[in-house]
Amino acid sequence: MEKQIILLNGSSSSGKSTLAKALKSLIYNESNKIYEVVSIDDFLKMSLNETIYEDDVFEISNDLCKKVLESLESSDGVIIDHVITSERIFKQLKENLYSYPVLTVHITCPLNILKRRELERGDRCLGSAESSNEYLYPKDGYDLTVDTGEKTPSENALLIYDELSNL
Repeated sequence: MEKQIILLNGSSSSGKSTLAKALKSLIYNESNKIYEVVSIDDFLKMSLNETIYEDDVFEISNDLCKKVLESLESSDGVIIDHVITSERIFKQLKENLYSYPVLTVHITCPLNILKRRELERGDRCLGSAESSNEYLYPKDGYDLTVDTGEKTPSENALLIYDELSNL
């Protein structure tokens, strides 16, 4: 099987990072394949007092893509943990990563849970979860959608792994 990219796209505080870790572990335990996790959080400075804008994400998106491509040189695949809020960011990812298959996974979660998680985290500007949920792009057309409010990270990781196995 060729190297694979799994794109987890969901709003802030939707559980993408926790899911990415669970998925990485499951893939290794089930198939002995090493997947690296590349997160948008690795490239942005997050704080309670600073809002992250779409331009901020667009500016660092090429760096994220370079990191993904570098990681693919030494691994079997990459799990991208991202909050895509515009067509131009999505297009930038597709153009940079075109030579690899990308499984797109929409991460959803009820807004009340997003808000609660954001408050509990204490490391994001309040309102980021709601805003990113409203502007998430694309709205549809994913290979798979999972709800982190209804299922555990392990259950959702298994759904994604099953989808990956069917490719």
